[in-house]
Amino acid sequence: MVQLKLEPSDLFTPCPLDSLAFTSTEELPDAEAIVGQERALEAIGFGLGIRSQGFNLYALGPPGSGRHSIVQQLVRERAATEAVPADYCYIFNFTAPNKPDVLTLPAGRGGELARDMAQLVDELRSVVPEALESDEYRARRQEFEEIFREKQGGAFEELQANAEAQDVRLLRTPAGFAFAPMQQGEVIDPEAYNRLPEAEQKAIEERVEKLQEQLDALIQQMPRWRREMQQQIRALNRDVVMSVVGQLIGELRLKYGELEEVLEYLDLVQTDIVDHADEFGHQEEGMPMLAGMLMGEKEQSAPFMNRYQVNVLIDNGAREGAPVVVLDNPTFQNLVGTVEHQVQLGALITDFTMIRPGALHEANGGYLILDARKLLMQPYAYEGLMRMLRAREVTIESLGQALSLMSTVSLEPERIPLDIKVVLVGDRTLYYLLCQYDEDFNDLFKVAADFDDQMDRIPDNTGRLASYLATFVRRENLRHLDAGGVGRVIEYASRMVSDAEKLSTRFGRIADILREADHRALEAGNGTIGAGDVQGAIDAREQRHARIRERLLESTLRGTLLVSTEGSAVGQINGLSVMQLGEHAFGHPARITARVRMGRGEVVDIEREVELGGPLHSKGVMILSGYLGGRYCQENPLSLQASLVFEQSYGGVDGDSASAAELIALLSALAGLPIRQSLAITGSINQLGQIQPIGGVNEKIEGFFDLCANHEGGLTGDQGVVIPRANVKHLCLRQDVVAAAERGEFHLYAIETADEGLSLFTGLDAGSRDDTGAYPAGTVNQMIETRLTAMAEAAEKRARELSGR
Repeated sequence: MVQLKLEPSDLFTPCPLDSLAFTSTEELPDAEAIVGQERALEAIGFGLGIRSQGFNLYALGPPGSGRHSIVQQLVRERAATEAVPADYCYIFNFTAPNKPDVLTLPAGRGGELARDMAQLVDELRSVVPEALESDEYRARRQEFEEIFREKQGGAFEELQANAEAQDVRLLRTPAGFAFAPMQQGEVIDPEAYNRLPEAEQKAIEERVEKLQEQLDALIQQMPRWRREMQQQIRALNRDVVMSVVGQLIGELRLKYGELEEVLEYLDLVQTDIVDHADEFGHQEEGMPMLAGMLMGEKEQSAPFMNRYQVNVLIDNGAREGAPVVVLDNPTFQNLVGTVEHQVQLGALITDFTMIRPGALHEANGGYLILDARKLLMQPYAYEGLMRMLRAREVTIESLGQALSLMSTVSLEPERIPLDIKVVLVGDRTLYYLLCQYDEDFNDLFKVAADFDDQMDRIPDNTGRLASYLATFVRRENLRHLDAGGVGRVIEYASRMVSDAEKLSTRFGRIADILREADHRALEAGNGTIGAGDVQGAIDAREQRHARIRERLLESTLRGTLLVSTEGSAVGQINGLSVMQLGEHAFGHPARITARVRMGRGEVVDIEREVELGGPLHSKGVMILSGYLGGRYCQENPLSLQASLVFEQSYGGVDGDSASAAELIALLSALAGLPIRQSLAITGSINQLGQIQPIGGVNEKIEGFFDLCANHEGGLTGDQGVVIPRANVKHLCLRQDVVAAAERGEFHLYAIETADEGLSLFTGLDAGSRDDTGAYPAGTVNQMIETRLTAMAEAAEKRARELSGR
């Protein structure tokens, strides 16, 4: 007969201290490699190494598995060996000012050019006005102005002489020029003019008309003469400015002679300076008087002079290796950059010097690390990132421009080529959702680095975990652990994954336990962290989350929630459930009852009928019908009506881990046999009657143990929990549970079939069919089959009676 009762040694797998070849982690070297993530490390190495399009990475795994820290460490190590990328600068577009151009320069040369151009602008502010105010310049300018005045004056004098020769004088009036007749060298007054003979008046009018035509022609000539003078002055300005600027620009040409883009830019700058020589040292045309009063001379010329500045968007001069950018707030603008504005006299103004980079610019030529959840939470940030990766270039635009919500004229900076490796770090659910619903994601993030949450509990891994602990306490400046402390951490790492044969790789949670244990060691005055300090930290953490668990336990002990731990009852059994609150889980027993009567072969799940049962729980109940029909009613119809319910369940119920308990309660009701209330059971069942493993086995056992231990009668030695045999390897129970088992006060049983469970709960042999196909008399299965046969016969008789009416 199979031994169902487990030995105390099966309930917990301790870490033997003699397997740890040290007395303190102080003796251990630092961990040379990352522990337990071989698959993820290989994927990251491949993803960082391949440079083909679309091979970006998604690091997926549970929180606390070290995804962020490991990714950053490996990326920084890789980036340190790679070349420093180029500098990117925005410069003024002299052809289309609202579309700034990009200047790509070797690392460090962008900042150097910006400083040189700033110095050039400062020199221009002083040198050009000085040149335009020199005596030589003034003399030549006055010469042009004098020529214009002489030409203008001579023309008027000639016209005046011609008029006086015809007894007409050219007069200047507030309204302009006018002609007046003369007589004996004096202008005739209107009255004297009116007394002249009509023929003489007509002759005077004809002479005046001809002179007016000459005056009009002269006035029309004057703008042309002024333009000629201005052209001569501008040509003079160009010559003077060229003589000054040519020397300054020439020095820069020599300095940047190997950079063709810079030389072309300097040519454009020189041409523009010469064309706008009269702008230097003068207030901007159209600038309000108030602005001129509030600004100094330098500020007045700044808007125009900004066109010769160089906006260094990315300066990699001081960098060693490729850039690594970790963006904690991945908004759309933080990713793609922005164009800033400033308020001036109530208006928003901007220019190319106010273009600011985004994380894509800063990481260009290197690596960008983003948290996938934070990225998806920011409006249009994910869409913007994917668009830039597809296009392989960065477009600086506002969110309003990207969504075509704004029609105002703004800057349109030239796009910058994008050569970047993006690493998204997130959980598995987000990864699989993106794979399912975004086809571009599969094209652009082709490498998945899957971080495992557990590793095998073998000597090699326990040694590596001990080295990690030594490395961590050194880095955090904590106390070292003695061998007992390390052993307790190893045991706790198994409990974290509920598997005695595995260890958790969620080192973030282990690190928190170490910090708490170090604090307890400090308070206790211990020089090292021992097993007691680690256990104290674990217990304290559990206690901080224990309020709801204690309230449920108290309600059960006070009889508010009905659960029996003694005696026996028909159709009533103790099931076990797990409540998950954040990262804290605990088990709690629940009463399950079953009732049967003659019917049409239905097993009614009351939880499902009232929409409190989930699909997995409903599936488990429906499996019971298949089991009953296949086991007991192969020749007769299943003619029962059964109902199952979690008593005092006021919330949702899901999962099939109670289906074994429901089956035994149902069979107890069919056979009319009482079953032990001192036992609780967990496990799922299939149609063949095999008991299948479930999750949360440790929490479920401890939940029933706490109820029994705190009950009025305490532990009686008859109480225990029945679990699937496949769950034995998952047992990592608390020490008080193990101690009670060692004293014989609490028991654990492992079963593989429903018949084994029936025997445990009823105390009778379940029974197997003999050569005739019948169950032996007095066995549980014989009683069940007899009851079901009687129901089938009664149903058939009832049907005949109804049909005969």
